[in-house]
Amino acid sequence: MMKLTEEQQAILDGAQGETLAKVMKTLVMFGEAFGAEKMVPVTSEYNHLVTSFGLKLLGPVYELMDQLLEAGAPSKQKFSVDPRPLDPNVPANFLQKVIFNHFMYSKQDFYEEQLQKLGLMDKDAFTCTCYMDEVGNKPKKGEVLSWAESSAVVYANSVLGARCNRNSGIMDIMGSVVGFVPYFGLLTDEGRKASWIVEIKTEKKPEAQLLGSAIGMKVMEDVPYVKGLDKWLGTELDDAACTYLKDFGAATASNGAVGLYHIENLTPEAKESGETLIKEDAKVYVIDDAELERVKSNYPVIWKDKDATPKLCFMGCPHMSLQQLKDWTERVEAGLKESGNSKVVIPTVFTASPAVLAEFEKTDFAARLKATGVITSYICPLMYMNNPLSAKMPVITSSNKLRTYTSARYYTDDEILAQITKGGR
Repeated sequence: MMKLTEEQQAILDGAQGETLAKVMKTLVMFGEAFGAEKMVPVTSEYNHLVTSFGLKLLGPVYELMDQLLEAGAPSKQKFSVDPRPLDPNVPANFLQKVIFNHFMYSKQDFYEEQLQKLGLMDKDAFTCTCYMDEVGNKPKKGEVLSWAESSAVVYANSVLGARCNRNSGIMDIMGSVVGFVPYFGLLTDEGRKASWIVEIKTEKKPEAQLLGSAIGMKVMEDVPYVKGLDKWLGTELDDAACTYLKDFGAATASNGAVGLYHIENLTPEAKESGETLIKEDAKVYVIDDAELERVKSNYPVIWKDKDATPKLCFMGCPHMSLQQLKDWTERVEAGLKESGNSKVVIPTVFTASPAVLAEFEKTDFAARLKATGVITSYICPLMYMNNPLSAKMPVITSSNKLRTYTSARYYTDDEILAQITKGGR
């Protein structure tokens, strides 16, 4: 049985009301299922929620939010939340819009009102990359979090050195409401040790999304210690390295269930502790160019017509950084110039957080990107693709997360660039 402090036991016994007692009981049961012996305080300034979409079917979620508000038990932290599912600027036909607005996300406005009352950081704090400087929810090293969004959890653990388990949706808000989470797994020193050594032996810089996919599918929920990647990324967490690790980590978390990775000579804990982070019986996985090609060639193509011409391209799952938007503006311009086209030949959407897009609009890159025909949006591509009619579309992406969860087809960044600027496959 879990040992609780006097404060925690009092909450469980109803000292702060029946609703908080139920929340605490849920967290205790959750922790005990994973062998946790105690609860620890959530120490980050802000929280992040994964449930951002107002699906009509999520009645129990709305009921829970109402109970928390009626009990006067809002989140102890302000929070950001995953991306919105709808954006009128993203191409969709009449029937798709009917399904989006009247059948799928008909409770979106209602749910957003609940979130604002509960403690939303800002009315536009909707993004899966809440740790971006522009958004303002970047936890510090060692802070304990109560997050659930897999791509954000793995980034916070690995790149920032914060501590968070891969929680399920709604458990994230519960931990924030009572201010405690069960102590197990990636919150513990032992749980952060690596049971896999991954040796990178490629002849060129590996594609972030492809490398993350290979590692995720191999190690699953285990912690990998990656050697040789610093050759390509360097030994400092600059903007380029962080952007690479954002996309790499999202692929490890979605193609597997990785919640933490260590990159030798680069990520904070690997720099501090080195190979002492590796367990004695760690397995070894060697990745070369042939292995990456093997992984990529084995991705299933679930389009009805495998030779169909793509009708839509999504970039930004997870959301793109400000520098990515600038870099891709230049790449698209160069691709169009080389092909002789003035605009992209496939409808293309670049997604980023509202805060990042606001900063992007202050630069001359925004007008330049718009001139290429590329659309920018704050949308969650995954939520768009969950529409049955969207799922039937031939959609391409360089996101291994989007490929894994939807019918979208994966291509590398270079392949995507060629398709959207030149056409063909």
